[in-house]
Amino acid sequence: MTKYLISFPSGAMDLSGTDLQSVADDSHAVVQEAKDAGVWVFGGGIDESVPPVRVDGDGAVTEGTYPQTAQIEGGYAVLEVPSRDAALVWAAKIAHACRCAQEVRQFGYDPAS
Repeated sequence: MTKYLISFPSGAMDLSGTDLQSVADDSHAVVQEAKDAGVWVFGGGIDESVPPVRVDGDGAVTEGTYPQTAQIEGGYAVLEVPSRDAALVWAAKIAHACRCAQEVRQFGYDPAS
């Protein structure tokens, strides 16, 4: 089984005129479906009110991000499924619940993880 990151930036959710409670309910239903199917690893949204930091090997903390990752925000789910096609099916369910397209990325295999 392979792990996939299914995600979207917070700006992709245009919820103007949308019932936020129905989006939350639909999203939680998909999460529960994934848990029941045994494919849910973890998920959640980045708390954009907490600024990111970088930590060096010596423990030194620097405020901010790498320039390439300054825009990481939004919602994320990690699923472990048997194929890319299965990941795309789950991404479609999440997209429907969240009312926005999802990006799908495959994690590289690491036998130690």
